[in-house]
Amino acid sequence: MTPFGASGTAAGRSWVFVALGGSLLGAVLQLQQAGLWQTSVYSGLLLAAVAGFWWRRLSGRWLLIASLVYGAMAGAGLAGWRAAVYASGALDPALEGRDLQVTGVVSEMPQRSEGGTRFRLDVESAGWADPAAEGRPTVPDRIALGWYSEGSGLWDRASESRTPLASTVGSLHAGERWRLTVRLKAPHGNRNPHGFDSELWMWEQGLHASGYVRTGARDAAPALVALTWRHPIERAREAVRDAVFERVPDRAQAGVIAALVTGDQSAIDRSGWDVFRATGVAHLMSISGLHVTMFAWLAAHAVGLLWRRSARLMLRLPAQQASLVGGVLLAALYALFSGWGVPSQRTVWMLATVALLRLTGRRWPWPHVWLLTAAVVVGLDPWALMQAGFWLSFVAVGVLFATDAATPGERKTGASFRLLQFLREQWVITLAITPLSLLLFQQVSLIGLLANAVAIPWVTLVITPLAMLGVAVAPLWDLAARAVQVLALLLQWLAGLPYAKLSVAAPPWWMAACGVAGGALLAMRLPWSLRTLGIPLLLPVLLWQAPRPAAGEFELLAADVGQGNAVLVRTATHSLLYDAGPRYSLESDAGHRVLVPLLRAYGERLDTLVLSHRDLDHTGGAPAVLAMQPQAALLSSIEATHPLQAMRTARRCEAGQAWSWDGVRFEVLHPFDTDYRGFTKPNAVSCVLRIDSGRAVALLAGDIERLQEAALVTRTPESLRADVLLAPHHGSKTSSSPAFLDAVQPRIAVVQAGYRNRFGHPAQEVAARYLERGGRLIENTRCGAAHWSSVRPGDVACERERHARYWQHSLP
Repeated sequence: MTPFGASGTAAGRSWVFVALGGSLLGAVLQLQQAGLWQTSVYSGLLLAAVAGFWWRRLSGRWLLIASLVYGAMAGAGLAGWRAAVYASGALDPALEGRDLQVTGVVSEMPQRSEGGTRFRLDVESAGWADPAAEGRPTVPDRIALGWYSEGSGLWDRASESRTPLASTVGSLHAGERWRLTVRLKAPHGNRNPHGFDSELWMWEQGLHASGYVRTGARDAAPALVALTWRHPIERAREAVRDAVFERVPDRAQAGVIAALVTGDQSAIDRSGWDVFRATGVAHLMSISGLHVTMFAWLAAHAVGLLWRRSARLMLRLPAQQASLVGGVLLAALYALFSGWGVPSQRTVWMLATVALLRLTGRRWPWPHVWLLTAAVVVGLDPWALMQAGFWLSFVAVGVLFATDAATPGERKTGASFRLLQFLREQWVITLAITPLSLLLFQQVSLIGLLANAVAIPWVTLVITPLAMLGVAVAPLWDLAARAVQVLALLLQWLAGLPYAKLSVAAPPWWMAACGVAGGALLAMRLPWSLRTLGIPLLLPVLLWQAPRPAAGEFELLAADVGQGNAVLVRTATHSLLYDAGPRYSLESDAGHRVLVPLLRAYGERLDTLVLSHRDLDHTGGAPAVLAMQPQAALLSSIEATHPLQAMRTARRCEAGQAWSWDGVRFEVLHPFDTDYRGFTKPNAVSCVLRIDSGRAVALLAGDIERLQEAALVTRTPESLRADVLLAPHHGSKTSSSPAFLDAVQPRIAVVQAGYRNRFGHPAQEVAARYLERGGRLIENTRCGAAHWSSVRPGDVACERERHARYWQHSLP
């Protein structure tokens, strides 16, 4: 038997593209699975699809239907088989939290910061740190580790005193073999609406476990075993990055140069990223798929220009083909040196597929080319469909090639024409990805077109070439630093303009589709009378507002921020945020990572930020939230000298304060004025907030402990009864006393605590206390973000259940 369909007929040509579309559909459907099937099921789907393609004779409409079905089976089978094989290497839950001694090679250049060093280790052998332990543990092949310095502010680390070897933090390098005592845990990230999926990111990176190096007095000292020949490119990247920082004194300028040359995005500090995002040029400062695409486009132009100067080379290979091959090869080398990250990999495969089509002379319609490139990339990396970088890269490549449709008679020569053509290409990219960025990130820079008009040629024609050439001629890095300084001054001025960026709520999928279509229509080579039709398609996205509770009702969203509190309260026209989550490290906090994206996705304009007390697991994200919400009032028990007072003067919370929003009453129950005079711990003056709609009551209790609970039971017993309770002090042993729970009688108790946190929250006896009284205990480690509404006071919707996916970590 032969493959079905005659290749010379229209149907024979069309079935290939239908099959490709089916493969994409199959991969999309597989990615929606909450759990994986057996490997044999996916293998069967894949084999059945192959057999169907080769052993059936069909024609006409049935041919196309069969192609779609078999393509979907192939796409789902391939994606599922790869996922099942990968999942088999997961970390054994019995190893979590136990001390292990591993020997392995540092596989990537370490990421250093003031808090310590993060790196990846290819594990060669593993054993128990305790020689008396029996058996031999099986550790995943690649793990992500942190070697933290004292006072870094990181959670989930042992608090015992460090050995003098802790001062050697950051001394390891790519390619070195080390023996380390580590403590591991499964990849477990925060799960929030429209939030970053760190578990999927680790899945794509091939990381089955993360952990930290143990350097306590009773731990074996970390030891450098040997230098190896492995990972030479990573060693070169690290050497270049370190050389940049040694050469350029200004760390902000050096960070941009290092990021452009080596792909080390952590080299750019957070304030720098804030400016780049506000001006819409962040895509230029990281080696993303879009950056590799633009580099390939520039390299192809350069290769073509040089190739045309040699008659001998022109006779061997036409300049157009040489530029295609050269552009892809140079882009691949650039992506390899910049770390060969997943976004760079899929972009290189995308570019190679398009170049191959051109080299073989296949003049397929551009929708078919898009379909083929998408199928190739998704076949190699099915999880790319879940990443914003895939869509940015795919749209950029498609727009660049689709708009380069000039006929041979329209081709012109000359440096001025090539410059104008290059600028036009950058303009088209900016125009195309602006609405897409609005849909993916819920914000767009209103001065982005102007900023990109300057930044794209300046970065691609000046800064990047100088930065790359500086690897061979170091003084050129000084010129690159001056160029970065000039650009930074312009971008800072633009970012400081009023209304520099626009934020919109995350729209439903059909509005998102309309917005993408509108942006594509505006970017295509069509008469302006047709292009302007894209503007109405964008309006639903720009005008969309997230649904809110009805008058007299309210909703709670207990964000998944790890070891800390953060609860968003929404009424019909008002919003309040109770606590702002923890600081994770010196460079990261819940405000930037969770709350700012969450508030932006909901289109929230906060009326009040309540910070229950000064502890860092409640105020860590406050600076980012206050910066994003300049109109929000601050209500807190923090002292007058607290650093946050410089950002926003806080009104002290005291019992008796009350107000109403949209028929919902808010009342502060604690602390009293007398409590401020004699407290010894910040927990004792936690602001306790009661919210009452008449139908349901919520009680947000901060970190009050037994003494404060007893005071509340004595002072205001009639106000404590609540349907939902934010468990005091994250479920600590020092809180949730029997008398307090008897007074509150919560139907639901929400515990916000970190996965495998070092405090043991929630305590087992406390959890049992809630369950004994017939309440439900909702832990964010199992639930993710918890959604609760006064309309249905007995129900809680968990983000991990609403959008369950097989790569997510599930607790036993």
